[in-house]
Amino acid sequence: MSYAKGLDGASSWLRQLLELTPLTVHPLCRLKPQHDLKPSLDQSWDWRATDNDPQFMLTRGLPLPGWQMLEVAMDHDQPQVSVRLYLDTGNGFSEEESVFLPLKSGRITKRLFHVKKPLKAIRFDPMEDAGYFTLLHLRFAWLSPWFAHDRLSSRLANMHYQWREKGKSQVLPELKRIAHEQGRHWRELALEQYDATFERYAPRLNYRQWLKNRDQLSREDAQQLLARLSEQPLISVLVPVYNPSPDWLRECLDSVREQFYPHWQLCIADDASSDSGVKAVLEEYDNSDSRIEVVYRSDNGHICAASNSALALVNGEFVVLLDHDDCLSPDALLRVAEVLNHAPDAGLLYSDEDKLGEDGERFDPHFKPQWNPDLLLAQNYISHLGVYRTTLVHEAGGFREGYEGSQDHDLVLRVSARLEDHQIVHIPHVLYHWRAIAGSTAQNSAEKNYTSQAGMKAVRDFLEHHAPEATVDHGHYPNTYRVHWPLPKPLPMVSLLVPTRDRVEILQPCVDAILERTDYPNFELLILDNGSVCRETLDYMSQVEQRDPRVRVLHWNHPFNYSAINNFGASQARGEMLALVNNDIEPIHSDWLCEMVSQAARPEIGCVGAKLYYPNDTVQHGGVILGIGGVAGHAHKYFTRNAFGYFTRLHLAHNLSAVTAACLVVRKAIFDEVGGLDAQHLTVAFNDVDFCLRVREAGYRNLWTPYAELYHHESVSRGADDSSHKRARAQKEVEYMRRVWGEKLDSDPAYNPNLTLVHEDFSLR
Repeated sequence: MSYAKGLDGASSWLRQLLELTPLTVHPLCRLKPQHDLKPSLDQSWDWRATDNDPQFMLTRGLPLPGWQMLEVAMDHDQPQVSVRLYLDTGNGFSEEESVFLPLKSGRITKRLFHVKKPLKAIRFDPMEDAGYFTLLHLRFAWLSPWFAHDRLSSRLANMHYQWREKGKSQVLPELKRIAHEQGRHWRELALEQYDATFERYAPRLNYRQWLKNRDQLSREDAQQLLARLSEQPLISVLVPVYNPSPDWLRECLDSVREQFYPHWQLCIADDASSDSGVKAVLEEYDNSDSRIEVVYRSDNGHICAASNSALALVNGEFVVLLDHDDCLSPDALLRVAEVLNHAPDAGLLYSDEDKLGEDGERFDPHFKPQWNPDLLLAQNYISHLGVYRTTLVHEAGGFREGYEGSQDHDLVLRVSARLEDHQIVHIPHVLYHWRAIAGSTAQNSAEKNYTSQAGMKAVRDFLEHHAPEATVDHGHYPNTYRVHWPLPKPLPMVSLLVPTRDRVEILQPCVDAILERTDYPNFELLILDNGSVCRETLDYMSQVEQRDPRVRVLHWNHPFNYSAINNFGASQARGEMLALVNNDIEPIHSDWLCEMVSQAARPEIGCVGAKLYYPNDTVQHGGVILGIGGVAGHAHKYFTRNAFGYFTRLHLAHNLSAVTAACLVVRKAIFDEVGGLDAQHLTVAFNDVDFCLRVREAGYRNLWTPYAELYHHESVSRGADDSSHKRARAQKEVEYMRRVWGEKLDSDPAYNPNLTLVHEDFSLR
């Protein structure tokens, strides 16, 4: 954006003049490759980053001091790309004077920055990994202070949690007041908060900085917490051992001995290790502390047999699983005991985790949701730290031989089946550090193919006992699985509700695609006409209704109210299931409705959502995350179609609090049970989120599936909220959602409190 475009009412000659002045800088042709960059031999791309630190240099035509807008667009071969701009004002390049910008795929991405004094040079880092790319657009535009302040205030009011309840006009005065109290320049504080709205998930770099900013539990604080715990159960830590590095084994065992919580037992089973150094370490630790017990197996029986040998030593009420080269955080067992004091009937607990490099660096944190049974069938997301009530482990039969490599997935499936949902508790702290070494599953899950086979065997066994008609296949990635749920017999009729008004060029591709690319045989398509006057649209609706007996056109001649239109359609529907479908939806594969119906037919499932793409094959909808932007946002928005997503979640069916009504399937009985969509308070936005939350409150699990894929030309027929009336309506709907669901919007059980409520990409908060 140029300065000229920020001048309301400026004359055209002034706009043209400013566009030609040095206030707007296009440096693309003046960038000089500096490091880790080569011209690409592949004609699809201009450049190849040869390593993880590619750099361009710019020394001429530099931006002027003051407020600037950075604009970047780039094609690349990465799931995600972030660029960084380093500003040399005379002291060289540093992180302190740099600008970070995560790019949105397929579009120009912009952000403000401030140049304190004349620049000597700029370094532009286009990527953070090796790969191929083409820079399509790079521009710096000087902004007037008032325009920059307006943009700054708008972004903070819209995207920073601290200003969620404030209007744009309140932001700068309040910032200046706070900065004055802190003895700082207000711009420094404002830019600090503005930068926070661009934070992104970059495991090694950002997580390291994130850890530095976290308050760690001190030993003194831990003692005070321990004194407040009325119940202090004995917790037994199981460690099966087979030929680990003696140094890493020491680190593992020391992480137990250094626990803040004193009531532990360490149960070690050596599985006939051939390394004499391992036995020496075990004997040393066995003799050092009465809480440590070691059993030496005469024959190597692999991890399940060794774990059962360790289990035989257990005296504790709970068992914790620890691999022989991994580490517990010092507060791990104390956090477990703390939760047990609040949830005394818990039978299964699990925490967040990260990885531990050979250099001791912590990286790649996995911040997990609360109990998510469908995600567990797709992936062992519970993993480490896993804590089990000892009696339940015995009831389940301990560790089963034949499931080596995914023995913990097998165990958690069998134990969780014996518990109510509230007895499975997530602890939102990183309590486990998983050693990532060459050849380990932590480093690369593809390293051990047998783990995927064992995991699928565990899921198949679970299904045979609890859902015998369901089957399971391998997922798209190692150690992920797809469950195929059976369609009901006989097949229920599905009523597809498609609200529309005019715009035949939008409606016709949608309806024709559904009729042509839906292999589910028993459905009706109800076109809910909201007062169309376009003759071509009316003719098309008449023709398609006559041509295809599955189509009915129903007229609803009232002011636009998305909730009311769909409620009307539901009242006229003949189907046992309802599919809410926008008029700008196009199926990609013909099995989309089969997949959604098979999920929605499960007694425990409420709303089922699909994976929706923009026409440029970036993700529009990967499910709804509560709290983002104040109410809710779309998970993984703008990720590329084949991107992994957060721990491959873009390719896994899993439970979410809400899904979008742009393509939603639900049983009609549930729709009626909760009273349909809220036509009184939510006429346009958030009616689907509110509906899903009421379905969840009624006791059903909502679910998102990546196996129903459709294109969504989002809101193209209704238009944007660009009038004062529409903005006022939108604000009222936000206020209503906050009033009704406020606290629940800020603590989504399908998300994690350590992850952002600003962006839709699972970056760190």
